[in-house]
Amino acid sequence: METQITDITPEIPHRAGFVNIVGNPNVGKSTLMNDLVGERISIITSKAQTTRHRIMGIVNTPEYQIVYSDTPGVLKPKYKLQETMLEFSEGALTDADILLYVTDVVEDPEKNKDFLDRVAKEKVPVLLVINKVDLLKNNDELVSIIERWKTRLPNAEVFPLSALEHFNVDNLKARIVELLPPSPPFFGKDALTDKPSRFFVTEIIREKLLLNYSQEIPYSAEVVVEKFDEKENAIHIMAVIYVERDSQKGIIIGKGGESIKKVGMQARQDIEKFFDKRVYLELFVKVESDWRNRENKLRAFGYTD
Repeated sequence: METQITDITPEIPHRAGFVNIVGNPNVGKSTLMNDLVGERISIITSKAQTTRHRIMGIVNTPEYQIVYSDTPGVLKPKYKLQETMLEFSEGALTDADILLYVTDVVEDPEKNKDFLDRVAKEKVPVLLVINKVDLLKNNDELVSIIERWKTRLPNAEVFPLSALEHFNVDNLKARIVELLPPSPPFFGKDALTDKPSRFFVTEIIREKLLLNYSQEIPYSAEVVVEKFDEKENAIHIMAVIYVERDSQKGIIIGKGGESIKKVGMQARQDIEKFFDKRVYLELFVKVESDWRNRENKLRAFGYTD
């Protein structure tokens, strides 16, 4: 009598984890986040401190789910809004399965030393991303930079890359997948983010403010969507841009309303691309004095519970 041997391959468990992206302002965290997710989730401009919230981008395959979090750049707070932004960044240290600490080729490793000391003590895997290597002239410069950073984060794995040029990002992705713990998915398998549609409208409008105005104007502005009426082929949106002073309101509106009209046109085009629908966008500007330091306004604008 023959014995039949069946080849039983053990089932590989589903993996999932939170991959939190932290670092100082303007090192390319949002560019990296968007590249890792494969969608434009976070604002990207050349200006620092563009990310104000903790924004999740979710990558799904049948085998795993990666929940990336883009966080505000670490800074010393000057007002209550920045205190809240710092809390988002510090919170990312407490619930990460994998931590991406992003720096670049020009940043001093001693910048924001206290935060970096906390990263160095992390028990979860830390991947040190040295971004913008496309700016270097030769490999010797990179070796020197890596050596400097290894003294600050000796337990971290180092990934030199260029998020802008998509250089070495795939190797970083592969390592993240290897490090994911066994877990069921945290979100539905068709989810792209934890944020509602209105949030991305406000971010797109705020991005246009950052691109079209200088100095303190865009940092003093907050956007609130008051109407989001979505039909099958079109969306009617009414949004209010809040500023802190009457003079700022005048600058945003511009002579004969030309400046606000330009912002509205640019934002509408990007919102239409994002939702793949025709958009009718109305923008208004209102003054809310010193809102960045007022707890009730920060709560109303979604920065605190």
